[in-house]
Amino acid sequence: MTYVHGYSERETRRLYEQADILEDILHTGTAYPAGARVLEAGCGVGGQTRLLVKRSPDALFTCVDISEKSLATARQLKAQAGFRQVSFHREDIHRLGFADQSFDHIFVCFVLEHLDDPVGALVGLKRVLAPGGTITAIEGDHGSCFWHPETPASLAAWNGLIHAQRNFGHDPNIGRRLTPLLTEAGYDVQRCQPAWLYADRLKPALRDGMVDHIIVPMVQSAEPRILRDHLVAEDVFEQGIHDLSRVDVVDEGTFFYTWFKAVAMKRQG
Repeated sequence: MTYVHGYSERETRRLYEQADILEDILHTGTAYPAGARVLEAGCGVGGQTRLLVKRSPDALFTCVDISEKSLATARQLKAQAGFRQVSFHREDIHRLGFADQSFDHIFVCFVLEHLDDPVGALVGLKRVLAPGGTITAIEGDHGSCFWHPETPASLAAWNGLIHAQRNFGHDPNIGRRLTPLLTEAGYDVQRCQPAWLYADRLKPALRDGMVDHIIVPMVQSAEPRILRDHLVAEDVFEQGIHDLSRVDVVDEGTFFYTWFKAVAMKRQG
């Protein structure tokens, strides 16, 4: 799988910081009962795994990813945290090696946007889900991102990320498509709701977290691809990063973004 953000140490740190900053926004309402068999599809470095275990300490988690480098980091996290109900496996989400109906629930977060065939992946996940089981899918929508002060350079840098991801055949705006995608894959969608974040000077910690610990590092991680594909001139990109970072430090700075969270069920029979 081609991952627009790469696998640097800074990207690993961003994924952990992002998970912590967005925990209440994205994980509220998600919990699994004791003994439930839960598949986390596309676990990466384990950023979301920590929160799943925290909120469902007696569930049994099987976490898969295609990147061996990410899995090595996740296994280090497991050892440090002492997780006993978690196992990590290298798997291709499109060709899972598990038997039919192996899991009671599936959790997939920030993964579909990076796949060539998200519907195909959802169909494959449905195969390993027990009838009546649920899938929880969370995705962002880069088209919903707004900030002030907005400058031409900051817009160019942000759009550079969007176009770099699209050049891989992936969809950075996939959040708005969750219900259609899950429906096409044959699930019964129970609900799909926006989860939005707005921060300004009245919420300085949240604004700092979103701007300087999620968005700016996210755009910077795609810099090699943005410049290689000549999507943004290097000097414009550098100015854009500066302008995005400035949103966090000027008194009038504001930031807004929307994610979408869907819960769907595999039909009985």
